[in-house]
Amino acid sequence: MKKQFPHQFIAIEGNIGAGKTTLCKMIERDHGAQLILEQFTDNPFLPYFYKNPERYAFQVELFFMTERHKQLQGTLSQRSLFQEFTVSDYFFIKTLLFAKNNLIDEEYRLFQRLFNVLNTTFRKPDLLVYLHRPVEDLMKNIKRRGRKFEKDIKPEYLQSLQNAYFDYFRTVTDIPVLIIDIEGCDFWKKKKYYKQIIKLINSEEYTLGVQHRKIKMKVQV
Repeated sequence: MKKQFPHQFIAIEGNIGAGKTTLCKMIERDHGAQLILEQFTDNPFLPYFYKNPERYAFQVELFFMTERHKQLQGTLSQRSLFQEFTVSDYFFIKTLLFAKNNLIDEEYRLFQRLFNVLNTTFRKPDLLVYLHRPVEDLMKNIKRRGRKFEKDIKPEYLQSLQNAYFDYFRTVTDIPVLIIDIEGCDFWKKKKYYKQIIKLINSEEYTLGVQHRKIKMKVQV
């Protein structure tokens, strides 16, 4: 039997190109996790948003919010799943962070009201893991994977998202947060980096028994 993590529900977060989906798939493969992956390619507004963000920001964010809510509600409401270990490549708060970064004030106030209603309908993760990379690393990964709709992403946009995440981490008090600096670490290629990440996530130190604590670690290269 595969060794289970000391958490029932872990959300892996990170900027665009950080490697969160890759890590989740590796955890599913090696540890038998129940997997939740964001279906971002289904958003019909995303290619238009990267070309003209001012025009399409509200549409793209509203679509993401409703789709994420539907997916999480449908999966996490099945209590039998929590007899297993569940890992997701996003946390619902991501919806609000991206919206705040992308929307004008009037749109964001409306969006936030809708988000607050939806956010009360399912549980939060037992551990939030954030994979941190510098913007230069993110741009290389985005270019390497070659998604056509991402070709217009600018470094300034990635930096603004990174700032939004860290602003949020300074305020979160209800779940433990593990920030792992993986600069220069291609954990999907080199097993030693992957093992170090798993060891950090698997630590009893980051269970809900440790409240109101944020951890910043660095995977050594």
